[in-house]
Amino acid sequence: MNKKNLYISLILSALCFSSASAQNRSYEGPNKMNTWSITGYGGITRFFGDLKQYDFKRGPGESLTGGFGLSLNKQLTPIFGTQITAWNGWLQGSKLGYQSQITGDVRDLRFESPSFVQVTLDGTMNINRLLFGQDKLRRWKFDARGGFGIIYYHTEVFDLNSGALLLSSNTEGSSKTAGTWERNGSIYTREWVVPLGMDIHYEVSPRIDLGLSFAINHVLTEKLDLTASSLTNHATSTGIFTFIKGDSELDKWGYGAIALTYKLGKNAVMSKDGKYDASSGRYHLRWADPKSLIPLPYNPTMDDADSIAKANMPKPVDPRLYTDSDGDGVADLFDKEPNTPAGSVVSGGGVAMDIDKYIMDAIKNNLPKDECEALFSNIEFDTDKATIRNASEETLRKVVELLNMRPNCRIVLVGHADARASYGYNMNLSRRRVESAKRFILRAGLSDPSRLLVEYFGEYRPLAENTTPEGLQANRRVEIKIMPNNTLRSTYPAGFRR
Repeated sequence: MNKKNLYISLILSALCFSSASAQNRSYEGPNKMNTWSITGYGGITRFFGDLKQYDFKRGPGESLTGGFGLSLNKQLTPIFGTQITAWNGWLQGSKLGYQSQITGDVRDLRFESPSFVQVTLDGTMNINRLLFGQDKLRRWKFDARGGFGIIYYHTEVFDLNSGALLLSSNTEGSSKTAGTWERNGSIYTREWVVPLGMDIHYEVSPRIDLGLSFAINHVLTEKLDLTASSLTNHATSTGIFTFIKGDSELDKWGYGAIALTYKLGKNAVMSKDGKYDASSGRYHLRWADPKSLIPLPYNPTMDDADSIAKANMPKPVDPRLYTDSDGDGVADLFDKEPNTPAGSVVSGGGVAMDIDKYIMDAIKNNLPKDECEALFSNIEFDTDKATIRNASEETLRKVVELLNMRPNCRIVLVGHADARASYGYNMNLSRRRVESAKRFILRAGLSDPSRLLVEYFGEYRPLAENTTPEGLQANRRVEIKIMPNNTLRSTYPAGFRR
């Protein structure tokens, strides 16, 4: 039995179908979706052609005909899909008073095609998604369908009154241009067919869809009922196997069927009231738009933003971290003696120290040279002056002596001014004051100038209010910080350095 043509057609259809989408995902996105399904059909068939008395009711001698089908479906997008559809069915038709123009004979005829086979490659388009979007009729799917394929059929024509067989397609002559398929001892004729139809589906569960399918199959031949208009002599087969065309249309057959679809894939789920959760499983592309699986960005309201800000607000900073009541360079939060006299040299904990005694004790007790204790002090200046006072010169000499004894220590000089001039002038004045202190220290014999760093801030970091003579005097200063080399170079978050 020669099935070569049928096999070739099926293979080509399968290749076209599989190449449409080789992967399980046919869209750009992180969430995988199921895209394959199988549909079974069962319903009533109907023939439309020359040997047909009525279009939508049975004629004389006709029986109710039917068929069944199976399709393998691939959804490419939420709107478009493709499928391979196979049908096996039965067709009948009859006509009273058929008159042949060739012989003038009038006959009552009935034809029968007891078991045709049709395979088509179809494309589908979801009409309601296209017209109404994803949110309306979300459990319904209305597909327009069209395609192209082949039909193999075997037809016999009978005299309706006597039941005598008048004509059969079981001959090579019936297929001399189209091809044949030998099946069940009969020669089946092959013709091209164009199906057009509509499918209605309802999503019952994550796996099952139930629906109805309707189609008209346009067969590109006049031979499905072995009758070409009135130009056929059934007794001699004249006018049919020689393809004489009359004024009638080409033959067609249609069906109305119940469709049951099983959706393939892993972890199948369906939406609930239009809500999607990609973490719950895989939705089917027949019913879900990939964009629906992407959560909407969260746009907080003003109340939300306020509550979030309050929940994440850091604890209030102790104000003592920013205050230095006695002006010794140590914040009140860490100052163990917050009321040391002005001009005192203090330790890193704010404790007043006698720098002479500190140096003499270091020499006497031969303390290790790699030890350095943080010390803080200030020297003050006259109004609009950058000259070191005599009282301050002695303090600076002691500082140089200490630094030369402790090579692991460094010094930071920070210049300031009061607020009685412009910002620019005060910035320059604080720079001149700190440079004056720097020159004095270098001339006093600092052994390693690289351990000296200067900064200046003008009037931006006052130690006291600029409204009293005492406050103005306290702000005209250079801060002296003796610190270990392994500490940060400055405790100030901004300013100028040299």
